[in-house]
Amino acid sequence: MTAAEPPAGSRWAFGPRFQAALVTLAVRNRVSRRDTTELARELFGVELATGTVDAIVQRAGEALAAPHTRLEQEIKRSPVVNIDETGWKTAGDRRMLWGALTRRTAVFRIAAGRHAAEAQTMLGERYDGIVCSDRWAAYDYLDPTRRQICWAHLLRDFTAHGEGMGEQNDFGNAGLAVAHDLFKAWRQFQQDGDRAALQAGIAPLQAKLRTELEHASRKSTKTKYHRQFARNLLKRWPALWTFTHTDDVEPTNNHAERGLRGAVIYRKLSLGTQTERGERSLERLLSASITCRLRKQSLYAYLTEVVTAHARGDPIPALS
Repeated sequence: MTAAEPPAGSRWAFGPRFQAALVTLAVRNRVSRRDTTELARELFGVELATGTVDAIVQRAGEALAAPHTRLEQEIKRSPVVNIDETGWKTAGDRRMLWGALTRRTAVFRIAAGRHAAEAQTMLGERYDGIVCSDRWAAYDYLDPTRRQICWAHLLRDFTAHGEGMGEQNDFGNAGLAVAHDLFKAWRQFQQDGDRAALQAGIAPLQAKLRTELEHASRKSTKTKYHRQFARNLLKRWPALWTFTHTDDVEPTNNHAERGLRGAVIYRKLSLGTQTERGERSLERLLSASITCRLRKQSLYAYLTEVVTAHARGDPIPALS
């Protein structure tokens, strides 16, 4: 009899490896509690109630409290952080799921809103690194010289302006031309790593965009929407170009958006969480899951260590 084929009712069925497998299925693979009970019955001959599966997942999340705190500390010490937020539901009430990611660490937090206070909780009130984000006002407490605004979002903004009429159409098309040339220069930099060439290629784009923004921001501009947009970018001007001179900073916030993608799918399938306790448990599990993926570690192996240590009353191992 192999470990993959335990006898019904065996101790293995409720041991650390089995529990870790259930949690991995729930968090990484987003298998529903009902489907998990069917898999346990069909593959292992183990009868489980959906409430039992939920309790196992909940305990694993609670056991990750200390490792999650250490991940939060790593984020606050990191020189570059990508951050984003998306909608969430807890017992039907609107919440926000925040994600802060580096190249090796991910931290998720479910909060009441999407304001500066939540961003400061994620990053720390005195964070002095570079924050990559969209243009959302929650990040405006940060100095523009310590930010990188996502050009993928700006590309969509310019596209929307380009669908307007008259001055707005001209403004949008000019912005699109700048964005397209910017991404072309960035792709070249990714191939050759020549930062001097990148800066030389970006310089005329900066001058062109500055001219367009200053023209669009004037009071005589007919369309209020693109006048406000232009003023918004001028106010944050340094944050458009951080990627040109700072290592490990990209012109997009794709890293954070990819990190949140699995959580968004989880939300759609599960309809969110039901209690504050469930929020804390899930944000820890999501953080562990994405961090393991970033570090190319096995989530299942790590959760097996966590469940084992928790059952013995030993300190919970941190992610290496």
